[in-house]
Amino acid sequence: MRVLVTGGAGFIGSHLCEALIGRGDEVTVLDNFDAAYDPALKEANIGSLDVSLIRGDVRDRDALDTALDGADVVVHLAALAGVRESLKDPAAYASVNVDGTVKLLEALRDRGCVPLIFASSSSVYGARTGGPFRETDSVDWPESPYAATKRSAELMCHAAHQSYGQQVTMFRFFTVYGPRQRPTMGIARFVRMALSGEAIPLYGDGSSARDYTYVDDVVRAITMAVDKPQAEAVLNVGGSEPIRLDGLVQAVGEACGVDVKVEHQGSQPGDVPLTWADPSAIQSVLGWSAEVSLKEGLRRYVDWVKCSAG
Repeated sequence: MRVLVTGGAGFIGSHLCEALIGRGDEVTVLDNFDAAYDPALKEANIGSLDVSLIRGDVRDRDALDTALDGADVVVHLAALAGVRESLKDPAAYASVNVDGTVKLLEALRDRGCVPLIFASSSSVYGARTGGPFRETDSVDWPESPYAATKRSAELMCHAAHQSYGQQVTMFRFFTVYGPRQRPTMGIARFVRMALSGEAIPLYGDGSSARDYTYVDDVVRAITMAVDKPQAEAVLNVGGSEPIRLDGLVQAVGEACGVDVKVEHQGSQPGDVPLTWADPSAIQSVLGWSAEVSLKEGLRRYVDWVKCSAG
């Protein structure tokens, strides 16, 4: 099978490419090496992989047409990521995450609607204090520009399915972590600070909770969807085991083998009090469930960080 992975040089994308190549698929990567994720790190992510690499932007129709040549399925991971970063430049997020998705959908329509797997986010659920979150829940009020762009892109995918039969699986990822994650992401920062003896920032009163998903579990969900395209599906990808922020900080300390220090700070704009996946739908549709616990995932990540440091 020939798979196009947009954003394939990034965190999730590079792991996915490894998995696809490992099972014998041909992989094309379309990536613009945007500075939002250090291009040197992305070069390292993808450098040793046997992929057809196209350096281009998902908003560029010529680049898309070149990348789509011969594709049997498309995994659309290319996006500007990060809630807090989106507050600084909403227009850029709308351009890449919404317009880029629309450009891809147009190109797919002109090629007979090659099946699409779209990476959405748990952030579309907005601010909730109870859970778990189900795909049938209302998602009308995003808390950040990033969340709004992901919800908007979902709607455009739905419209493409309704209008001309585009096959699309939309995954709502719940806080993915693991080797190669962006250095600005929470677990990456916390581990780096814990190992160097710095105080870890504890935002608010530490009661906010997140459902964390190890990258290997996410890649497994994507490969399952590659093998089993849906007419249209919206599916949570998460383990349904949220942990409070103060509990996460302690878990990071345990994984690092250190007593962590914390520095209390105010709540952050755009943050939500809770993310909590109900994985019932993806279990039913694809037979997927999370396998890597947070404790095990943190251990693997810390081992990778230490190994990478030499």
